Amino acid sequence: MQTKLPGFISELQQATTLESLQPVIVGLRNLLDIEHVVYHSVNSTGQQYAVLTYSSDWVNRYLTEDYARIDPVVQGCFRRFHPVNWKTLDWSGRSTRNFFGEAIDAGVGNQGYSVPIRGPNGQFALFTVSHRAGDDTWARFTAERMADLILIAHFINQKALEIEGGRDINAMKSLSPREVDVLTMLAMGLNRAQAADSLAISEHTFRTYVESARFKLGANNTTQAVARAVSEGLVLI
Repeated sequence: MQTKLPGFISELQQATTLESLQPVIVGLRNLLDIEHVVYHSVNSTGQQYAVLTYSSDWVNRYLTEDYARIDPVVQGCFRRFHPVNWKTLDWSGRSTRNFFGEAIDAGVGNQGYSVPIRGPNGQFALFTVSHRAGDDTWARFTAERMADLILIAHFINQKALEIEGGRDINAMKSLSPREVDVLTMLAMGLNRAQAADSLAISEHTFRTYVESARFKLGANNTTQAVARAVSEGLVLI
């Protein structure tokens, strides 16, 4: 995936309209070799935007029945800051079990992994991947691709905000994409060696990006830089 990620990011950067993100999402699904990819954003005024690979029948069913009010993924991620494996959520209620059964019948998949995104000025978004797989297979998939999925979520969210007219992204331009990457890795709890390896750069280069980001954010140390980047919506975890 590391060798293919730059190609995806390059394709993503060429998108100039929200509609043009759709083939990018389809391409990402194929790249990951999974059933579905979903990006859904709600800004501070309640305006929504989604790009996804679910069938139109399932999307219409979900909206008609207002399933967001009982969907454990939506409800659970809204209260969390870190990625969520669907199997860790509470599916014990009758209504949620019935909902999950409908989702599986609609081809959503029995496994899922969602990244909550809290952007600037109250924006909230979800980036989700789902698939039909056994527990062990899915655990390996998410463990191996966790860092990539979080970075992908960040890039898609940033691109969507840029396309929508630059709303809420002025602060983001103060950090380069690579500076955001290194702070994201640190915010995820990785140490410098792990983070540098995940980004395929040397520890020296990693430290250079960290120091550059720290200077731009006016932070006294790395911990403060990460905290400030998260609080201002520059880093998504």
